[in-house]
Amino acid sequence: MAESVIDLRSDTVTKPSPEMRRAMAEAEVGDDVFIEDPTVNRLQERASDIFRREAALFVPSGTMGNLTCILAQTRPGQEVICEEAGHIYNYEMASMSAVAGVLPRLVKGEDGILTWETISKAIRPKIYYRPQTALISLENTHNMAGGTVYPTKIAHEICDNAHDAGISVHLDGARIFNAATYLGEDVAEMTKKFDSIQFCLSKGLGAPVGSMIVGSRDFIERCRSIRKMLGGGMRQAGVLAAAGLVALDKGPNRLHVDHENAKFLANQLASTAGININAAKVQTNIVIFDVRDSGWSSGDVLKALEQRHVLAVPVDNHKIRMVTHLDVDRNDVERAAQTVKEVFQR
Repeated sequence: MAESVIDLRSDTVTKPSPEMRRAMAEAEVGDDVFIEDPTVNRLQERASDIFRREAALFVPSGTMGNLTCILAQTRPGQEVICEEAGHIYNYEMASMSAVAGVLPRLVKGEDGILTWETISKAIRPKIYYRPQTALISLENTHNMAGGTVYPTKIAHEICDNAHDAGISVHLDGARIFNAATYLGEDVAEMTKKFDSIQFCLSKGLGAPVGSMIVGSRDFIERCRSIRKMLGGGMRQAGVLAAAGLVALDKGPNRLHVDHENAKFLANQLASTAGININAAKVQTNIVIFDVRDSGWSSGDVLKALEQRHVLAVPVDNHKIRMVTHLDVDRNDVERAAQTVKEVFQR
């Protein structure tokens, strides 16, 4: 029998569970552009309840969610402060500039985490011929920093100071439930000071499609119009929202398993000659390691791993990312770690 593939490329590769498939097949639907899909409406109500916000909006993707929030809070010619390795800058097709007409203002954070001290230096002075800072965007967890988590005190301090300066703050919380699991905190309390929040159903929570925006009622109504403009009116979307409801109900309670598997994987990689990784910094479900000391490129390593039925992705020419998720268990992670060791022993 052929050896199964262990897919650690992302937590987006998960397949919907049997429970999700049943919910999707049996979903009550209507036209969501008319705000008449009862399952979408339930999903939005559930998300707003969890985050203790007035309203929520279902969107097809995290990229659309982030862009929608940017469009709702900026004008062309303004700037958005974000961390230099952030997802909205590096992996969303420059949509903030191409579509929203705003300029990213990049700030480097230690392990991807910004502070008010570093942000404040990047805020533009109030001079009419300079582009003005309209929005600050934080990412929690920070994908390309290896799934690092914002301490809630730091996030709240940024929000408080930004609001004093008349600047809104957006949270790219694609994996915010991973952050909450790591901190042992409530997502509503962690995010209460942000003006807008986007989080993904299709990553660690396991749904096949979709993200959510949460905020005030007026803000969400503005986002509804923008979503339509961007092509996000999905009509009978209850078949997708049904899976999202299962993801919200079941997904957060098991994320600690992914974190434990990622920590195990990181410790195994740290003991492998030719790999550099600080396993102590692995907080959630993302493991990034450097292979330059092996003399191989990341592409060389990934090709060798794929031949042995283990999949991962390159970060750059020397770094590789592996992500644990609900479709890989401890046995899979152990096998993946052993496969990496065998490749590097060559």
